Amino acid sequence: MLKRLFAHPLLSLTLLVVWLMLVNKVTVGNLLLGGFLAILVPSLTAPYWPGRPQLKRPFLAVPYVLLVIWDIVVANVQVALIILFKPRAQIHSQWVLVPLDLTSAEAITVLAGTITMTPGTVSALVSADGTSLLVHCLHTDDPDGVRDDIKSRYEARLKEIFG
Repeated sequence: MLKRLFAHPLLSLTLLVVWLMLVNKVTVGNLLLGGFLAILVPSLTAPYWPGRPQLKRPFLAVPYVLLVIWDIVVANVQVALIILFKPRAQIHSQWVLVPLDLTSAEAITVLAGTITMTPGTVSALVSADGTSLLVHCLHTDDPDGVRDDIKSRYEARLKEIFG
């Protein structure tokens, strides 16, 4: 009964937190409505999830999120400096192919989302077989370094989280 009520407990908790952040006010009514939605949405969508994503080490997600937030702040400054002070002729946009060691669709999605959230890079395409990711960089003279940075900074940590 409890498993059916909380079909995806982590998703339910995330939905509740996001709801409270969206309404920007913690009241009993907002908690009740957020809790109701956090139970209802995963219960209704559970049949469409063929396999629940397995987090082998979920507590490593906290340092990962902090790292991503830090990288977003740093990348915002770097992109601003590129846009404001680098002449257009000196900006070297590059496409970078990142081979993936991740096999979980959820982990690949988190990686692609992380890359896209970081200013200056966009995940453009995941290969049909899920073995590589095409990333566009606003400016780099070292595409191999960008690839290696993505693999060591994000993918390695996601491998530990998702197992």
